Amino acid sequence: MSAARQATGGWHYREAPLADVDAGAHSWITRGANFVSVVTRAPAGTALRRADNPDEYMVVTHAVGVTISAGGETIIVEPDSVAIVPPGASSVTLAAEGEVVRIFSSNAADLAARASNAQAYDRHPEDVAPLDPWPMPVGGYRLRTYALADHVREGTNMRIFRSRNIMVNVMLPRVVPRDTAKLTPHSHADFEQGSLAIGGTYIHHLRYPWTPDLEEWRADEAVRMDSPSILIIPPTVIHTSRNVGEAPGLLIDVFAPPRADFSRREGLVANAADYPAPDGI
Repeated sequence: MSAARQATGGWHYREAPLADVDAGAHSWITRGANFVSVVTRAPAGTALRRADNPDEYMVVTHAVGVTISAGGETIIVEPDSVAIVPPGASSVTLAAEGEVVRIFSSNAADLAARASNAQAYDRHPEDVAPLDPWPMPVGGYRLRTYALADHVREGTNMRIFRSRNIMVNVMLPRVVPRDTAKLTPHSHADFEQGSLAIGGTYIHHLRYPWTPDLEEWRADEAVRMDSPSILIIPPTVIHTSRNVGEAPGLLIDVFAPPRADFSRREGLVANAADYPAPDGI
């Protein structure tokens, strides 16, 4: 049993953004083994362009809507939505000044190379399963958009969407600090979790599993992160997150490829009718 890797992340609120990814925009880029998170702040009318993206990517809007063009289509995406963009050329144009989140697979090699933690992924980690695409979407690739308000389910704060290569869980806002008697510590066997905070302050609790070698043991961590920020949690690391303070907590969890366990739960994935799961899941 080898020691779990150290968690990495992007503290966007205290890091200088990249100004040369998209003209007129400031972006923060952080990656996992199989995904890339891009948080962009830009004025109204700024177009975030991809000349020839190799596979699908997701756009998550919060307070600002966008217009997306790709594959010969153009759609208006309202605030508080998730959109899935097909491969090839595309543009995401902000309707007002603000922030937009884009989630790519690691196949977007140019973006992965610009990540603030790129050095941690010089080689694909052995503890992470490969990025194998899931089946084609029903009707083939096209622009799709989902209003988050339409996918609130009783008894859960999760709103889960998947594409062929990515899964996001855009959680309902937490308007009060999370009850510390109801935390959910857990770990994942062979995939990373990206916990992307776009509102509020979070404390991410991490416990690294012991190995036979005492010298490899690490103390528990309580990583405090304001917004925007993202923590990349490696496989086998026990973790749970809680929002603190007065500002509502807004958290997006990112996985690549899509999670089989979530996909097996009937009705949990909001767009499962558009994106079939592989046989046997």
